[in-house]
Amino acid sequence: MPNIKSQIKRDKTNEKARTINASRRSEFRTAIKKVETLVQEGKKDEALVALKSAQALLDKAAQDGVIPANSSARKKAHLEKIVK
Repeated sequence: MPNIKSQIKRDKTNEKARTINASRRSEFRTAIKKVETLVQEGKKDEALVALKSAQALLDKAAQDGVIPANSSARKKAHLEKIVK
């Protein structure tokens, strides 16, 4: 446990950011899995709709620094490739 007041505050904000980032990461991972399962089931129209949603989540995560921009681009490219 830190003794310095600023470090105590920083620990609080880091913990909040960590939980928010974990939630966001879980959200886009679920969206990716949804697209992949729809493709495997052969539901192309539903997969296209889910793809748009997953791309938006990935873009937002990259914009907010949850994941690197290149990682987001790689994941989006993979999803586009399997849907088409």
